[in-house]
Amino acid sequence: MARRESQVTRRALLKAAGVVASFPHVISSRALAAPDRPGANDRLTLGHIGVGGMGTVHLKNMLDFRRGGRVNIAAVCDVDENRLASAVKLADPGVEPYRDYRYILERKDIDAVVIATPDHWHAVQTVHACQSGKHVYVEKPASVTIEEGKAMVAAARENKRAVQVGAQARTAKPAHATCTAIRNGIVGKVERVTCWHYETPVDDNPVADSEPPAELDWDLWLGPLRWRPYNQRYCPGVFRWLMESGGGQIRDRGAHQFSTALWCMNADEQVSYTVDAKGTAPTKGLWDCPVTMEVVYTFKDPDWELIWGQPGEKVGKSEFGNVFWGDKGRLILEWEGAYKGAEPEAMNFKVPPGGVVIPRTDEYEDFNMNHKADWFKAIKNGTRPAVDIEIGHRVATLCNLGNLSFLLGRKLVWDGVKQQVVGDEQANRMLGRPQRYPYHL
Repeated sequence: MARRESQVTRRALLKAAGVVASFPHVISSRALAAPDRPGANDRLTLGHIGVGGMGTVHLKNMLDFRRGGRVNIAAVCDVDENRLASAVKLADPGVEPYRDYRYILERKDIDAVVIATPDHWHAVQTVHACQSGKHVYVEKPASVTIEEGKAMVAAARENKRAVQVGAQARTAKPAHATCTAIRNGIVGKVERVTCWHYETPVDDNPVADSEPPAELDWDLWLGPLRWRPYNQRYCPGVFRWLMESGGGQIRDRGAHQFSTALWCMNADEQVSYTVDAKGTAPTKGLWDCPVTMEVVYTFKDPDWELIWGQPGEKVGKSEFGNVFWGDKGRLILEWEGAYKGAEPEAMNFKVPPGGVVIPRTDEYEDFNMNHKADWFKAIKNGTRPAVDIEIGHRVATLCNLGNLSFLLGRKLVWDGVKQQVVGDEQANRMLGRPQRYPYHL
């Protein structure tokens, strides 16, 4: 078939993006599964939900996989018409554009979806995708509430879907080298892990509410959030500085740094701990996440502390990172172990005879590509990926409880088995929140 022209008009996008209310949506013949189309074990057919920012990175990665014969890209979706048009142009030929993700989920020819929407959409779209029989790659943080995270895990398990969370460090070489060195005692027994990170920005130039831009479907952007008028300080990327949609630095980068820390400490199964947060709130503007913040997580059996510092003590040269403090020294990991290299002593570390060998998918030098290859392997083999949704949920729980402790102004005792705050009825009521019809679990 000859490559078709990538000229997408506003009228064509509105038609293709799901403004018609009736179901089922008519799918073009070129998108339907052919009798000889390989199954999910050989060549996955993908839909991309959210194609701005990291969504564009994911789409470019999948184009590389398409050139390698590993995937088909059947559909792209975004609530922003300009981003959608750009994605269609990038992903041609044969890709279908949609504004509403639900049209992608009803397509039987799509095996898996890549979700890179704002954080408040992750849980709803992941759960619906699993219920529709799709495997899922979802951006971090996994969720913005603990109840959402529980629903994501349940949906993945009940529908036997591979759900990979995009915390790429666990399949990247720097974090793997650091994890190997730490677990084999390079700095002895580690009893404290500290994180440093720059402060959350302040909305120091507030603007009035206004009509949304013509290209943006504001109702669909809000989705499960309560209704509110459009404001330039809500989106696109600045949604991270609002508690209900982003959760600040701790839920954004903390989702990376905490994932690495738990992995290095072999602490994925240490689900119970105390949380004690302190910080300063902004005094003006719409953004409401804490500007400065320190959160101390205390684990038992084995005993160790994880400390989120915002800004904290900047030990390395980069904007953020972790330090593993042992009784025989310390080891720094810049950023979270993906975008920056590990310390030379970690990269050069050799596992001693009988030592701990940490498995890792190692197909691609690029860590974003490698993380997706790990997901493909899990889909093919029916196994769990490196950052399975249960791991992602536990990491997001650390982030969400840190914010909750800050909001309530008190220390929390978390029972990770029951997934409840011990002896705190008010805190437990805040583990979830209502979602707006019809964008709800």
